[in-house]
Amino acid sequence: MEIDCPPEESITSTFDEDSAELGDVKDMRLEADAVVNDVLFAVTEMHVSQSLTSASDVAYINVETREGNRYCLELTEAGLRVVGYAFDQVNEELNTQYHETVYSLLDTLSPGYREAFGNALLQRLEKLKQNGQ
Repeated sequence: MEIDCPPEESITSTFDEDSAELGDVKDMRLEADAVVNDVLFAVTEMHVSQSLTSASDVAYINVETREGNRYCLELTEAGLRVVGYAFDQVNEELNTQYHETVYSLLDTLSPGYREAFGNALLQRLEKLKQNGQ
């Protein structure tokens, strides 16, 4: 079943839309803010690290899942990956997989995220249905 929605009603990510570009390179500090804003509703806590130095090519995000697990994430042009298992912790010896999106990464880390995301999507679809769209 396909649902047509006007652009203002579509469910979209601000991950790429809100990015600032420096030439052809995205500013990862601004990308990190967009990532946090996109999924904050589906995790217990999430914020850009104030302790670890972010730059135009790398930013660090602290996230606590609904299950109570804490992670430090690295955001680069390659994507997102877990670099530590506590806030503001970078373990250089960790060799974790990069994920293209924060959705993919959280989907692998947190069943609670999957449930919250699915519920939010269902609520949005119900709202569209009630509005006759």
